[in-house]
Parts: sequence; structure tokens; C-alpha cells
Amino acid sequence: RWSSDADIDLLTIDGASGGTGMSPWRMMTEWGIPSIYLHSMAFELSERLAKSGKRVPDLAFAGGFSSEDHVFKALALGAPYCKAVCMGRALMIPGMVGKNTEKWLRDEDGGLPATVSKFGFTKEEIFMNYEVLKVKYGSEIDNLPLGAIGLFNVVDKIKVGLQQLMAGSRNWEVGYISRDDLFSLTEECTQITGIKYVMDAYRQEALEIIDA
Repeated sequence: RWSSDADIDLLTIDGASGGTGMSPWRMMTEWGIPSIYLHSMAFELSERLAKSGKRVPDLAFAGGFSSEDHVFKALALGAPYCKAVCMGRALMIPGMVGKNTEKWLRDEDGGLPATVSKFGFTKEEIFMNYEVLKVKYGSEIDNLPLGAIGLFNVVDKIKVGLQQLMAGSRNWEVGYISRDDLFSLTEECTQITGIKYVMDAYRQEALEIIDA
């Protein structure tokens, strides 16, 4: 309500777990309201605010997200109010791995470990999208830190995965993703989120087809 009254553009709601990786471990794993509870609560309050005629600011959900299916489910759970998904450690880790790989390729810190060398021995072999960036930036690719290239790789992976999920669910734009794209696997989840239980999702439509 305060965000609505203040006419802010975007409100980020960060659930547990999550964090940047620099917070105390107990804080990242034990503190706060679990994301699915907090984000379900955010949707419920946004609905209440909208029905009262108040403006609902755009929402961004955060809290332990790391992959494209997480992004899809978060956008669907908070639809139509959730417009973005935030990530911390999920994006920092590949950035740090890229930074370390740059050192290892210079034979620092003992050189490439086996966990990396199994993918290749050059930056072109190790980083999936290196050639894509080389086509785009030409010789400037040599000035890009490998940490940035590692970050680009994971973001591109999430982008392509999200596109595939959207295509499979026939959502041709992010704005079309809705709560109807989800169902709950447990009755407890239905109670918390308001998302239909798997045995009830699209049940009426199925019965209408059977009975026609």
C-alpha cells in the first residue's frame, strides 16, 4: 500500500532462501519467509489492492532463483503483477568461475583444474558463446573479461530455456504468462498459493469434452 501511495515504479520482494553468497550462511538458509509463501502473499495483497481501485506497482520477485523454470514459475505465480525475476548467487557464480578461468588459462593458481579442462583448454572451447560474442564484437572480444563472458553464457542459457518453456505453453510474449500455466502438486501448495491442485486443474474443461 505504501509503495502504491508513493507511486513507485517497481517493488522487489525478496524471499528466503537466497542472498549474494557473502551473507552469513545461517542468514541465507534459515532467515526470512520462504519465497513461495512470501510471493503468494504478495499476489494476494496485490489482488486486494487492485480490487479496491488502488494502483499496484510492478513487482519483481527474488529469493533463491537460478534457472529458466524458476523464472517462468515466478512470473506465473505473480501474474499479472510480477514483471521481473531477480537473481544473486545464480549469476555471481558463473561470473566468478569465468574470472578464475582467466587466471587458470594464464597458468596461475595451478592452471586449469580437471573440472574445467574436460570442456577444453582454450577460452574458445570452454565458453559456449565465445564465438557468438566474437562475431558481435570482433577484435574487442579480447578486451572482455572472462567473468563477463561466463555471466553472458548463463543468462543466454536462461533466455533460451525460458523461450522454450513459453513456446511449449503457447505464451508468445512474457505478458501472456498467467497463473493458469501452473498447477500445484500438493493440496498444501494449493492452500498456500491459490494455484489449482493437479487433480482439479483443467478438470472442468476435460469433463466438458468427455460429456459432449
